[in-house]
Amino acid sequence: MTPKDKIKAFEEIARIFGISNESAKYFLNHVQKSFKVERPPHKLILEFVEKQTYPYQPTPYDVASAMKESGVWNYDLGSPPPALEDEDDIYQ
Repeated sequence: MTPKDKIKAFEEIARIFGISNESAKYFLNHVQKSFKVERPPHKLILEFVEKQTYPYQPTPYDVASAMKESGVWNYDLGSPPPALEDEDDIYQ
């Protein structure tokens, strides 16, 4: 077994994006949840992300969408999450 095999997918995602292990687990789970039924394994998500050159951390849905578009995981996506909108500052 090579040292790479001992590294968990979330640990590598954490390193790539400079986020905590907990955030990386959340990210991977939400990439999976972006698909309706068939969910890609964490290892496949990691392999896909490693081949991309993201200038910033993409959203989990963006990764899922890119995986589907490229044919890496050709299963139906769920609805995209609602866009976050800035709330008006009522204290101004």
